[in-house]
Formats: sequence, structure tokens, C-alpha cells
Amino acid sequence: MTKPGPEMLQAMINAEVGDDVFEEDPTVKALEHKTAELLGMEAGLYCPTSTMSNQIALRILTRPQDEMICDKLSHIYLFEAGGIAANSQVSVKLLEGDRGILNPEMIEENISIDDVHLPYTTLVSLENTMNKGGGSFYTLDQIKDIKKICDKHEMSLHLDGARLFNATIATGDNPSDYGKYFDTISICLSKGLGAPVGALLLSTHQAIKRARKVRKSFGGGMRQAGYIAAAGIYALDNNIDRLINDHRRAQILVETLNGKPYVKKMLPVDTNIVIFTLKDDITTAKFIEEMANRKVKVGAFGKNDIRFVTHLDFDDNMLDQVVDALNTIRI
Repeated sequence: MTKPGPEMLQAMINAEVGDDVFEEDPTVKALEHKTAELLGMEAGLYCPTSTMSNQIALRILTRPQDEMICDKLSHIYLFEAGGIAANSQVSVKLLEGDRGILNPEMIEENISIDDVHLPYTTLVSLENTMNKGGGSFYTLDQIKDIKKICDKHEMSLHLDGARLFNATIATGDNPSDYGKYFDTISICLSKGLGAPVGALLLSTHQAIKRARKVRKSFGGGMRQAGYIAAAGIYALDNNIDRLINDHRRAQILVETLNGKPYVKKMLPVDTNIVIFTLKDDITTAKFIEEMANRKVKVGAFGKNDIRFVTHLDFDDNMLDQVVDALNTIRI
């Protein structure tokens, strides 16, 4: 939902560009280097979307007939149009973590044994923060223990880090430490960071060289992409620390929703995502309609679930308007 502000637009206008398919766009190269350094990885690849960067990661880390492990709420499984099967021909073992957060024991218990009837379990994918888990997050200590299991069983570890910086702001962990534990990391520039488009896949130089070829085959090769890459550089320089404001505003929404007669239950809110369930006799369509009448746009997130996401373009004046709507709505 975020849109570039004047300063970001100016950075885009001033960008020096070239042909990125031929690796001749200096602004794209600067963004890839900057992001890799920020996350403690060797190299990066600029992609149009996080879905593409996730799918490229799966393609380079697995072979057909392999098996990957992820939580049943994972974006990479639920919301990427069947890409795991279509792009990589990999089967999925779905686990049920705590709001999407897996632990080492449950991962180890679900690794397929070496049996002719079973696929090889070769990959674990984590999501941080977890969208369907209401913005729940891993700490680096939790990730470190999962990495030990992956190393023990010679499995790769991928991170869908679309909202990674929301997690690091919440935990205080250093983003550069993530590179110690993951084979591939995907981050998104167009959510809380406010860029209009773009994501990065981060890994080793060798893996990124292969990923570049996969990106081309997926139709993700771009030409003068420096104009949009410049927005990503601006976002990384200016819009990470301010994520704490999104978290603060989300907590105010939580306080407002607590005890409301139309709320049946609410997930804990750790970052910038608020997910709550309406009472059984209230439809999401009716709630959305009533909020729209108060000039507040919200989205359904399941049969009786509503999701709010605070972001760069949601300020305190808008927050006051939402709080007033939640306090006055009668359904």
C-alpha cells in the first residue's frame, strides 16, 4: 500500500542506469552489494518480487523429487500460486508451529528417513516475520538451533524475510548476523520499507550466479532497473529504523480492540500486523462495509478474520481515525 515520497522519487529520477541483464546497471549493482553487506551475505540478486526471489531460492537449493519442510502458514506455500510444485517439482512437509514459528525438535522429527519410498528432505524454509502468524518472529538464538539441525542432516536453510527488518527492530538482533545461518535470504523492499517494487535474493557468489540464470528463465530479467533500485537504496538508508513507529501504532490498535463486543479473539501482536477474529454472527463483509463507511479500508484474512497492517503511509492522524471508527462501529 505504500507509495514513494518526494525524496525517494528524487532518488529514482537521479539514478544512473544501464542494462541489468548484462549486469551493467550501476544502481542495481550498488543495491545488491549494499543489501548483501547488510545481511552478512556474499552477493545479491535484484528481483521484481519476493515471490520470485523465494521461488528462485527453492529452485537452486533443491532437485525434483526432493522434499522441503515449512510451517503450514508459510507464504511460500499458501500464497505463491503453487510455485513450489510448478517451478521446482518439490514436495512439501507442512508443520504446525507456534503462530508459524518452528522449533528444532519438530523439524528433526519430520525429516524423511533414507527409504526408497520417501523423498529426500533437503531444505527447511522459515518466514520472519510470519504474516499469517500475526507478525510473529524468530530470534537469532532460535535460528541458530534450527541451523544446527540443518547442518547435522545436510539440509539447506532458506529465509523468507519479506518483513525481516520488522523482526530485527523487535528483537534488536543485528541483521548482518543472519548471513551466518542461512543459505539464501529473500527480503522485500515494497512493504514497510516503502519502495514501489522490488526484492533481493542473497546468497553466495556461486549461488547468485546460478540464481541469475533462473531469474532470466522466470522472466525476471530487467533492463534499466536502476530507477526502481534507487528507491530500494533510499528505503534501506532511511526506512528501517522508523519501523518502530509501525509497531507502536499496531499496539494502540490492539488496546482499542481489546474488549470490543464484535471481537471473538485476537492473535498476540509483536510487530506491525494485527489479526483478530469476529464473533460468529458477524461477517467479514459486514465489518468491512461498516469500516468503509467510516473511510477506513481493511481486509478479510479468512472466514471470520480481519487483518490490519500498519505501514509507512499510515500516520498518527490516520490512526486516530481508525481508533474512532473501532470505538463507534455498531454491528
